[in-house]
This record gives sequence, C-alpha cells and structure tokens, in this order.
Amino acid sequence: MYHDKVKLENAFRVGGSFRSLPFLNMKIGGNLMRRTTLVLVCLMVATALAASVFAAPAKDQTLTMNLGVAEPETLDPAKSTGVAESTILLNLHEGLTRLDKDGNPAPGIAEKWDISKDGKTYTFHLRNAKWNNGDPITAQDFEWSWKRALAPETMAEYAYQLWYIKGAQAYTEGTGKAADVAVKAINDRTLQVELNAPTGYWLSLCAFPTLLPVHPKTVEANPDKWFMSPKTYISAGPFKMTEWKHNSQLVLEKNPLYWDAKNVKLNKVVITLIDSQITELTMFETGELDYGDNPPPAEFPRLQKEKKLAISPYLGCYYYLLNVNVKPLSDVRVRHALSMAIDRTTITQITAGGQKPATAYVPFGIPDLKSGTDFRTAGGAYLKETAQVAEAKKLLADAGYADGKGFPTLSILYNTNEMHKTIAEAIQEMWKKNLGINVTLTNQEWGVYLESRNTGDYSVARAGWIGDYVDPMTFLDMWVTGGGNNDTNWGSPKYDELIKTVMNSGVQAERVKAMHAAEDILMKEMPIIPIYFYTRPYLMKPWVKDMIRLVTGHIDLKYSYIEAH
Repeated sequence: MYHDKVKLENAFRVGGSFRSLPFLNMKIGGNLMRRTTLVLVCLMVATALAASVFAAPAKDQTLTMNLGVAEPETLDPAKSTGVAESTILLNLHEGLTRLDKDGNPAPGIAEKWDISKDGKTYTFHLRNAKWNNGDPITAQDFEWSWKRALAPETMAEYAYQLWYIKGAQAYTEGTGKAADVAVKAINDRTLQVELNAPTGYWLSLCAFPTLLPVHPKTVEANPDKWFMSPKTYISAGPFKMTEWKHNSQLVLEKNPLYWDAKNVKLNKVVITLIDSQITELTMFETGELDYGDNPPPAEFPRLQKEKKLAISPYLGCYYYLLNVNVKPLSDVRVRHALSMAIDRTTITQITAGGQKPATAYVPFGIPDLKSGTDFRTAGGAYLKETAQVAEAKKLLADAGYADGKGFPTLSILYNTNEMHKTIAEAIQEMWKKNLGINVTLTNQEWGVYLESRNTGDYSVARAGWIGDYVDPMTFLDMWVTGGGNNDTNWGSPKYDELIKTVMNSGVQAERVKAMHAAEDILMKEMPIIPIYFYTRPYLMKPWVKDMIRLVTGHIDLKYSYIEAH
C-alpha cells in the first residue's frame, strides 16, 4: 500500500476514555439511616470514579502532532503515496465510506448502499453533505474524481486501486476511454459502480485516499497548484486546511459544514513539519507536541522505561529494492546472495521496536483461506532470520564474484532518517564482512528520494510498504510489470497473469492459491529483499483521547479530543 516514512487487531482506538468499573457487590442491612448513608457513600464513590474515568474535555481542543515529514509530497488525493500524507488527507476529506475503530467500512459520504446478487454492482446513496465552501457534494463529483485519478495524464501511482472497476485499467493504459469506465452518476445523490468481479474489500477501498473526491471546479481552475494553499484547498471531511507554512507547519481546523460536525471535538490540529527524530523527541518532552510519530530508536529503552513510548501493530514490511537494470543486480544469484548475507535478527535488535525478521514479503496478520489461519503462516518462510554466509558466498562465486572480487561498489539509497541510516550502516557492514563487497550510502530528502526511485537512479534503495486493506493483494499487486510502485524494473508475465486472476476472480480459494503462487515467484526472483515486519512506535501524551490508529498506518482524528489536565 502506502509508502512508509518510517491475532492481530485491525485497529486501535488509542487512549480511549471508556473503561469498565469494578462491580460493587455489597450486602446492605440495618436501619434506614445506615442504608441511606451507605447509598450516599456509594453515590459519592461512583461520582468520584466517574469523574476520574470520564474526565471533562479541556477548554482548548488543540492537538499538536508531528508525522515525521519535513513537507508532504503532495496533498492531491489522486497522487499521494505517503503514510503521513494519507493521515492528513483522511482528516481533510471523506470517501463514500470511512473506516471505523475496528478497521471496518462504515457509512461516509454515502449513507447507505445496495449490492447486486452477483456482488459486482454497487449502488451508493449519498447523504446531504457539503464541501467546506458550501457547495453540495454530488455523485458527479465522485465520478469526475475517480476518472481523473485513472486518466493516463494524471500519472497516479495508485490508479490501479480503481482497476477493480470495469473498464478502468484499459482507460489508464490508454486502450480504453473514460466513457467506458463503469462508474456513473445516476443522479446527484446516486452513484453506481460495476466491478470486474466480486471484491470483498471494495467497501474498504472506497475509504482509501486515491478514491477521495476532489472539488472539480477548483481543480479545473488551478490543476497544478490547487492543493498547495488553504485558499484553494476545498475538502469535505471533519477538518479543513487553514494554514500551510511550507516546511514549517500545517494547520487544520474543525469543518463546521461537515455532515457529522457535532461529533468532531477537536477545534484545531497543528501538524509540525519536522523529519528530525531528535527534534521531535525534544519537542515532545518539553511539552511542544502532544503526539510524535517518529521517535529515535536509540531512545526506545529509556522511553519505554519512562512509559512515554507506545508500540502498536503495523501491517507492513521494510525491505530493500534492487534495480535489476543495474549490473550485477540483473543476476538473480547476486540478488539472493545479498539477501542471504543479511542477519535480520540483528537488524531487529538494532531497531528495538518489537519488529520481527521478515522471512517473506507478505506480513503476518492477514487471514488465509480457512477461518483462523494466517496467510503468512500458510505460505511459510522463504528466508532465514540469521545470515546464511556460506550459501551466500557460493552464490556470489557462481555469479563470477568469488569473495567479492570484481564486484562493483553498490550504493544504498535511503530517505533522511536516523533509523534508515543505522540499518543501512549495519547492512553495509554485513555485505562487506560476509561477501567482501564495498557499499556506499546515499541519503536524500523524501521528495528527491522518491524521484530517484521513480526514475531508476539507484542500485539499492530502502523501502517500506504498509497495507491499504487486510488482504495479501495490497502487497502483491504493486509488483506487476510496469506497475506505478514497481521501481525495480523487474517483471514477470506469469506473475502478471496470477495477479490478473486474483483481480478477476470471485472465488476465494482461487484467489488465495494465486496469491501464494505470486509470492512464490516474487521470492524466487528476489527483486526486493524483505528485512523486517513493522511495528509502530509512537509518542503520545496521556491527555490525548480516542485517537483511532489503523494497522494500515492511517490516523483518524474525527473522534479525538484533549482531556482536561
């Protein structure tokens, strides 16, 4: 799914204010006075307990948070790919659906929907909702927005999230027309969508950033810059943008025209734009931040001891991309040798956030075919947790580079971040010690780093992928030949066919079988090197309540509030 910039439940509501009170089992006897006194005492105790549990909201409902980026890559929903950006977007906008605290799709702009018997046609009925400029949100706005995201000229990396719609893929690839895409506004409040095949997670995708509606008139009037200023940023979610000091801070305020504004408690959200982990921690500890998403790993032991650090599940994999157009990475033996020379257990000890060594690509936490089974468990391990030095050296020798002789210097590209640097330094040392090859390190700011990846200007690059929804497809569909997020230049016709089978099949057994087969090809070809499965360490003040954190990395602030403190 989304690029990270840093029985498993689907989501967490963090810092929730609702707790169960202990049941008081009392035997009451004696006269009326004693009973009355006891009742009064009980009421006083209950009142005191209630006051402590259901503490009043603070007068100042301002949340100050940092998401670990110095500047959002883009806040155009069609073009955004980052986790931090997605959090901002999902609080500024709302899709047909909105994920609830358990990660399940709930009514959003659509108040209800009908599904055909064959599971392929969805008819959404929109509520009487408005953009933050007062214009009504219409079904035509959704149709226009989705076709814009699919248009070849938009070059949206996530266009494929809409390819489940009949005619969508052909339009993006230039072999079809917009008119052939089976999304249609029946009237102002009714949107009909026809899918290629039944898709169990379609309603979850309707909450995904790429499928968020944008205001057509605003985008048409200023197509390249509408999303860069509060003056032209029209949205329809719980919050609206009121300030954007680029590379400094972004301010969101409660949107009074949001259809469910009565349930939005925060008046303001100040998002500091800081990618320095040390600076974030300093601001958190000096009271300048209520929430930090990018704490420095070196401080984890102290922060955990002081109960300042929390760790939540995260449906994602940290891995290295290998540019197969660069020799000798074009040789699959070399790619496997590099993977085998990495001690994943050591890496997770360095990261110190509860991460697990990645012995495959698709992480744990996604159901397999049979109820109660896990896709990762069923698929098994392809990689070892510790380095397999002898096997790695043999593969490198078979490729013509015995003991690393004649092997060109590699460069590991990573976006500026202390953890990425530490991991890269560790792998640099492992490859030198275990294989005898030399490695240099290159760090770039987020936007430049993404451009280097997209243009293939790298040999090895760190990457991370966080699931968009709880299905293996969210990890596998990105590796199709020429896919918008496939920066490895690798491709496999057999892999592409398997992914097409998954997308077009309504039979779950067939889908799961094809997804296991696709991962098998990916791990045998090794255009990527899985390193660890994510967790998500974060900093949060105890007075921040009812923040919803999904395992997909998205943070929903709709119900959040600041408790009096």
